[in-house]
Amino acid sequence: MPDTTTPTRPRSRQRIFADLTPLRTSVHYRRLWVGGTISWLGQAMTALAISLQVYEITRSSFAVGLVGLFALVPLVVFGLYGGAIADTLDRRKLGLYSALGSAALSVALAAAALLDYHRVWFLYAVVALQAVAGALAGPARSAMIPRLLPAEQLPAANALNSVTMTSGTMIGPMLGGLIVGWWGYQAAYLIDAVTFTAALYAMWRLPSMKPDRAEGARGRASVLDGLRFLGTRPNIRMTFFSDMAAMVLAQPKALFPAVAGLWYGGDAKTVGLLVAAPAVGALLGGLFSGWQGRIRRHGLAILLSVAGWGLAIAVFGLTRNLWLGLFFLALAGCADTISMVFRSTMMQAATPDEMRGRLQGVFIVVVAGGPRLGDFLAGTAADLTSPAVAVTGGGLACVLVLGLLALRWRGFARYDARSPQA
Repeated sequence: MPDTTTPTRPRSRQRIFADLTPLRTSVHYRRLWVGGTISWLGQAMTALAISLQVYEITRSSFAVGLVGLFALVPLVVFGLYGGAIADTLDRRKLGLYSALGSAALSVALAAAALLDYHRVWFLYAVVALQAVAGALAGPARSAMIPRLLPAEQLPAANALNSVTMTSGTMIGPMLGGLIVGWWGYQAAYLIDAVTFTAALYAMWRLPSMKPDRAEGARGRASVLDGLRFLGTRPNIRMTFFSDMAAMVLAQPKALFPAVAGLWYGGDAKTVGLLVAAPAVGALLGGLFSGWQGRIRRHGLAILLSVAGWGLAIAVFGLTRNLWLGLFFLALAGCADTISMVFRSTMMQAATPDEMRGRLQGVFIVVVAGGPRLGDFLAGTAADLTSPAVAVTGGGLACVLVLGLLALRWRGFARYDARSPQA
């Protein structure tokens, strides 16, 4: 049963800013959110520190790029299996052991730095193991949230989670760079290890979170059973298809270095602004999310927000004024956060508890793999045509494909949160 230890306050104060009701009503969710926010900040610091250390050792941008590959492959592979494990074991224990493993890896990084053990292969191995721990923890943590909160609070909880991810992604690398510059790599890694105590405490205080298994169900959850279940649930499939349409067809990030110079006559600082703009928009989308809890047509909200992403990217491709371009990138980031909130909520509410871990594993694969595939597609299209054609054409292609998907599965737009149907 959801933990509701404090009465809900009137909705009149939740119309603009993020709805904090989940933090007030569930002490377990509050600990989980605070612990996750602190530990995510530390992880973002460590991610930057590892990239800096790899470059210091090798002086190779290619070697730094391999850091992402060593993280992506385990995340995709173990994302699916992590979801199956989360549907088999006690999710509290899985989250606790995964956080312990991540903390131990940060301690190993700090120890190696203190001992002047500078080996690229060691850093790559740690990155891969960190990705495995994240792939195991992610599905378990997401599957816990519907057990801690009533269904009407899930949009607010997912909006708060988006604030955690976006703020950590923005602030963590900045702090990591400062700490490495002041005190060295070992300081950044040690601080990361300490931040995991918040996540460990939150997991430790949770009650048992064994999956609700149907009578007669097999003892071990199967990845294939999760994929078969997904094949029979058109609304859940559409949440994945819509996200893939946005991230694969209209992902301009790989082109920012080119467009910074060609369109705006800028340099590396301009690239930084282009990268930051969607994150700023995403953060604002999470902070000003109080209205989302009153939306019932989640499918329609997803279609509109993904279309908003595609159109904003398409218009960005036509701009030659930097501040106008930054505005449309921020608008796209805000639309992406809105889409994420309703996609996550639909998946949590319309999926039986015994399947939530596996579908969250699929979600991780889509979220991790989609933008990388989009980077490749955008880069290829830009080389064959031009950056402007690649960006604007990708945004319009996103809207077109989304429209075709909506016509194919018309029931998605009619999805009602009051009667969730997968």
